[in-house]
Amino acid sequence: MTSSDLWTRETAEAYDADEAEMFDPAVLDPTLHVLEHLADGGPVLELAVGTGRVAVPLADRGLAVAGIELSAPMVEVLHRKRPGLPVTVGDMATATAPSSVAAPGSFTLVYLVFNTLGNLRTQDEQVACFANAARHLAPGGRFVIEQFVPHLRRFPPGQAAVPFDVSEAHTGFDVYDQATQEGTSHHFTRADDGSYRYGVHHFRYVWPAETDLMARLAGLVPESRHADWAGTPFTGDSGSHVSVWRKPG
Repeated sequence: MTSSDLWTRETAEAYDADEAEMFDPAVLDPTLHVLEHLADGGPVLELAVGTGRVAVPLADRGLAVAGIELSAPMVEVLHRKRPGLPVTVGDMATATAPSSVAAPGSFTLVYLVFNTLGNLRTQDEQVACFANAARHLAPGGRFVIEQFVPHLRRFPPGQAAVPFDVSEAHTGFDVYDQATQEGTSHHFTRADDGSYRYGVHHFRYVWPAETDLMARLAGLVPESRHADWAGTPFTGDSGSHVSVWRKPG
């Protein structure tokens, strides 16, 4: 039983429009370039594949791509874009990729982007996710995550929430429980008629050093860490990280 929020049909149908900036080539192309290079021509598995923002263009580049996704409505949206792209509907911490692409232990790349590790809201599930990624990797294969760094310095003493986006189209703010590392994102998205749609997302934030320990428990070794897909050096002021671990062999 996973602790993740389950994306509904309504959320799935609105997802691509709500996250339109993430589909911008200026954002997406550097991600695709890095992942294609790391895949080295081999089969690829995306955990939490969603509507295929990354998986579909990687498949268009000629890679054999499979996915695991908890939400069946999100997979339906993906299959409108790329019918037949193999996806297992299930929990990314435990589910097995479709065998039509590659058997577990044969993937050259497993990846998890756009802060999605946090969808698993317990540390045990996040540890299991790293183990599942390692189980799918061939020797020498790589596991990549893109994850935000918790913004705790934004919280003055006694303040319960901080905004992360304020614009005409969307207002969002986060609430953190620093004892449990659980968080809640509140979204107010403006419709064309001026009304607002409210959405909420629950997550568990995780520190970069914590992910290194999860990788070590899964038998993976660190290879690189940058602040973004462009290769910007990671520092104490970075708001995100793209980290790569390798399965020895």
